[in-house]
Amino acid sequence: MSLGGLATHLSRIPSWGGTILNDPFFDLAETPAAEAALTSRAEILALFDDTRARTRAWMDKIDGEYNSLWTLKRGDQQVFSVPRVAAFRSFVLHHIIHHRGQLSVYLRLNDVPVPAIYGPTADEGS
Repeated sequence: MSLGGLATHLSRIPSWGGTILNDPFFDLAETPAAEAALTSRAEILALFDDTRARTRAWMDKIDGEYNSLWTLKRGDQQVFSVPRVAAFRSFVLHHIIHHRGQLSVYLRLNDVPVPAIYGPTADEGS
């Protein structure tokens, strides 16, 4: 994946929260075609800000809603069902963490100072 493709993908991940938090299931057989990567930093950041804000609003749920089952399907086949909170943690939060790590490698390889993720970085000096 290109740097722009990875950054675009990372900026779209929060929107998956809408499906997990608001719909009873997601059907992989109906997955839309992949959207093209954005080409500018400003577009990518604007998309991330938008998806983050929408997802944050969708998170205004009570415990019972978070614990209700969400299902991943492929056509008529049920792949699995888990509480919404577990699906959100795995598909949204862990996925963001994973790709954020990849993005930090891309930045370093392109001589872009890596921002602090879990504390100071080598780019910040001592």
